[in-house]
Amino acid sequence: MKEAAKVAEEQDKTAAAEELAAEQAESVEQVAEEQCADAGDDLQAQLDAAREEAANAKEQALRAVAEAQNVRRRAEKDAENARKFALEKFAGDMLSVADNLDRALAAADAEDEALKPILEGVELTRKSLLDALARHNVEQIDPTGQPFDPEFHEAMAMVPNPSAEPNSVIDVMQKGYTLNGRLLRAAMVVVAKAE
Repeated sequence: MKEAAKVAEEQDKTAAAEELAAEQAESVEQVAEEQCADAGDDLQAQLDAAREEAANAKEQALRAVAEAQNVRRRAEKDAENARKFALEKFAGDMLSVADNLDRALAAADAEDEALKPILEGVELTRKSLLDALARHNVEQIDPTGQPFDPEFHEAMAMVPNPSAEPNSVIDVMQKGYTLNGRLLRAAMVVVAKAE
């Protein structure tokens, strides 16, 4: 009976050991599952953070490319304007020479035979100057008979004139000029007004 008691005691110890091992295994499984769940959550959080970072980096890269394109376009436009309007001051200075040649022609007596060769020379000089300006895209504005346009004309006086349309230019005191379509100097004009 002692042997049976020993066997029973050993069986109890074995059962207790098996039970303890089963509890420990179950505990280890729970810990492992929790760690896996935590690791899965950590991995998911890391993945989400990495995706967000990648999206931010992509957006910043796209903005940098767009900014670089804008800077390039601005630089190209500035360079083009610099080429187009580099002669603006020089052309403006030459306008007074053209005006003086016009005044000389207007003031001279065209009937005087002694002055005819001089007038011819002044006229050729004036034409040569205007042709040189035109080669560099300086265009003359002579608005006689056209409607008044405040963008290109400067009204010096308004005169009643029944034979002209109201708000039309009836006389040009000083011709205007444009450089590549940009106003260099407005034409000084006399405008007809309604009676």
